Amino acid sequence: MEQNFIYYIKKYFYWLITLAVMLIIVWVIWGNYSIQTTHLTIQDEELPESFNGYKIAQVSDLHNKDWDSQLIEELQNASPDIIVLTGDLIDSSKTDLPTALEFIDQSKEIAPLYFVTGNHEAWSEEYSQLRKDLIDREVTILDNQELFLTRGSSQIMIAGLQDPAFPNSSPEKTLQTLSNHFEGFKVLLSHRPELFETYAAHGFDLVFSGHAHGGQFRLPFIGGLIAPNQGLFPEYTAGIYSKKQTRMIVSRGLGNSVIPIRINNRPELVIVTLSN
Repeated sequence: MEQNFIYYIKKYFYWLITLAVMLIIVWVIWGNYSIQTTHLTIQDEELPESFNGYKIAQVSDLHNKDWDSQLIEELQNASPDIIVLTGDLIDSSKTDLPTALEFIDQSKEIAPLYFVTGNHEAWSEEYSQLRKDLIDREVTILDNQELFLTRGSSQIMIAGLQDPAFPNSSPEKTLQTLSNHFEGFKVLLSHRPELFETYAAHGFDLVFSGHAHGGQFRLPFIGGLIAPNQGLFPEYTAGIYSKKQTRMIVSRGLGNSVIPIRINNRPELVIVTLSN
């Protein structure tokens, strides 16, 4: 019987290997063209009662990816109060303004849009035109700016940090100025998670970030393999990170750039519900 077993293993070995390779290829392709919607709850006693249940959708690192109707349908199903865009809406090496603006035109019908730049906006020669087009479409650009969201008689602050790749950028100075404007619950949009200690030092309660693309290739029990500005085995790639009073949410993003493929790392739409 043992000899028969070995015989069949040898006979079908190449077929089994071929099947395994085909299954891996299908799994990788599916993992690059299927959005994972991640639902998170952030509980904070400092949140005003009127903002209990407030829902924020995060879209990050699209890099001109055209999701057809898939992304819009996921956003519609989530019914967020606002949508935050945390950088790299376009890709500097293949900037496609019509694709980016089509997404904007569709998503602004779902909820108000708040945008901060990423490094690819800083690198793109077409960003000045994109910025004009976003303003024309009533997208709120929060680069080094803050405003207040109101519900009932209460407010929370939402601020944004321009990406450090822009000339004359000064994140430390800007964050100090922004954080001094309000004593209540403060939300920050900033493309780069590697600045987490700086965000925490200035007392922001909740930070939305991206940039790391989930580490591009995610390894079981280890996490992301590589991320821009963090190198190999990066610290901040996906999920929630806490330091002092600050929680930072890092989206795995929805597109690719220099490395055109993800492994074990589906594109991600993040939906955050605030709770007190």
